[in-house]
Amino acid sequence: MHFAFVRLVLPALLLTLPLTGCKRAKHLAAQATGSVGVTQPTYTDAIQQAISSGHMDALKWPDYSDLQPAVNSFYDDREFTLAWSKDGKPTSQASALMQAFSNARQRGLDPEDYDASRWQGRVAALSTDDGKVAFDTAMTVNAARFLNAIHMGRTDPKYFAFGIDSSSKQLDLPNVLGDQIASADDVDKALTDLEPQSAQYKALREQLPHYLDLAAQDHTSPLPDPGTKSVALTHGYADLPALQQKLQLFGDLQGDTGTGTTPQPENTAASTSAPQTDTAAPQADAAAPPASTDLATLTDALKHFQHRHGLTEDGKLSHDTVAALNIPMSTRVNEIDDAMERWRWLPDPYQKPAILVNLPEFVLRTFDGDTQQFNMRVVVGQSKEDEHHTPMIAQQMKYLVFRPFWNIPPSIAKKEIVPHMAANAGYLESHNYETVNGKGEAQPASVAAVEHSTVMVREKPGPRNSLGLVKFMFPNPFNVYLHDTNAHYLFQRTRRDYSHGCVRVQDPPKLAEWLLRDNSKWDADTIQQTMNDDTVINKTVSLGGKSVPVLLFYGTAYFDNGEMHFFKDLYNYDDDLEKELQHGYPFQHKPARTRAEASV
Repeated sequence: MHFAFVRLVLPALLLTLPLTGCKRAKHLAAQATGSVGVTQPTYTDAIQQAISSGHMDALKWPDYSDLQPAVNSFYDDREFTLAWSKDGKPTSQASALMQAFSNARQRGLDPEDYDASRWQGRVAALSTDDGKVAFDTAMTVNAARFLNAIHMGRTDPKYFAFGIDSSSKQLDLPNVLGDQIASADDVDKALTDLEPQSAQYKALREQLPHYLDLAAQDHTSPLPDPGTKSVALTHGYADLPALQQKLQLFGDLQGDTGTGTTPQPENTAASTSAPQTDTAAPQADAAAPPASTDLATLTDALKHFQHRHGLTEDGKLSHDTVAALNIPMSTRVNEIDDAMERWRWLPDPYQKPAILVNLPEFVLRTFDGDTQQFNMRVVVGQSKEDEHHTPMIAQQMKYLVFRPFWNIPPSIAKKEIVPHMAANAGYLESHNYETVNGKGEAQPASVAAVEHSTVMVREKPGPRNSLGLVKFMFPNPFNVYLHDTNAHYLFQRTRRDYSHGCVRVQDPPKLAEWLLRDNSKWDADTIQQTMNDDTVINKTVSLGGKSVPVLLFYGTAYFDNGEMHFFKDLYNYDDDLEKELQHGYPFQHKPARTRAEASV
């Protein structure tokens, strides 16, 4: 049947079918477009038997019980006919999917999770009836897994006790497989359309091939750890050639450095294609260290590396700088993979959040669409104690509170306040605390009352308050929010993990002004007056009907200002994710941990 004729006649044919014939209509449409090959009844029983158990030994990950209802529905819609082969050959859509599986690494996925090395044998077996059924059912399962992976991630953020609900991203797999993939003119475009559409995800995906190339070229030797002292670059430093080689490979060192080598150019724009890096990275001549005139160039390159890795930009080799230099490119690839996985978790409102805090970077950014408005430093939860780790959260900011109370969580009051009260009867008063009941009414203070939580300890509003003079609220189960602080000196430090889980912001008046920019009652002067007015106590200001999407993200890889930045795995969240991914399909959904309520 000629395809042009089908396009003209098929719609009229479908209109003649009764509503109860929807399944039959899909079947006829699939036949007409060539995505259904054999319709003999003998395949019906074979397919039903093959998919009935939710287990298929021929798959790398045989257990697909989590997808079995969707797989069954997909075949039921097409009356259990073959979907992915015709006349003993793969359909064009199946061929495109096999190519996508083979290239899964370019999307931050593992090709073998989708049986990449097994398809050649399955194609060879399409000459037999058993081979047709095995090919078809394996393709359906792997395609379903692949669609889920690129659209909403392989893992569930709730497993990591994060405040992200990805349930709204669930795909109607039978319909997506049947309507968007099995009959697609351009499968790769259909797949790309299912991926996150955020600028950051797209940038990471564009950078990934370049870093895969760098990982293949990375034959650099580790630099020695300088210990507690920072080492300046001088002629006396014996590892200058090795340092130069690393900085050239990473793209921080550009141009001729005096050794006669040609540095590898850096891929610095997300909009450009990955550079060709088929040849090995240039090897520095160990017998010919850079000339003295090049020490300044090498130092500048080291500062640029430090800038991209969230390190003190002094051009010296400290313990942290050398540790970052010694991280292999394969690990940087994993960090990009992990960041891409987390972007897939996010519902649409958070693909382009108005406020994004990248926790391991200690930076807050504000956006209007994809356009960054401004950024500022933040202080996040302490890394040394799990209970203070700031979780990933995607929520809507609804209101601000000027000159707030700080209601101290009972766990912190018992651990940190009670010992001071026991040692000093006047501790609460001297530190701006008071005790109240659940209605906020003043109550007598005693060690026993605080220890048994019959009263609540709270810090009075004002410049001494640990929350500072304003807090920004986006209700969530962890009681995490953004706020001012009375410890502004911490923003001058490079590493800023000092809170009990909440996020302290460097410039609260600027953030407040930006959030209230559409409210004529609030401008910069009004905000400053309110923050400094001693008569103001716990004043709530609603954002009105305009809730603001806030994303507390965890990206040890982040693309910014035309280049890749990498950061320390502060809370070992990358390590947690990679351990879970090693389990393979089906991934676990029961939370691996509980998370304590946060504080300042």
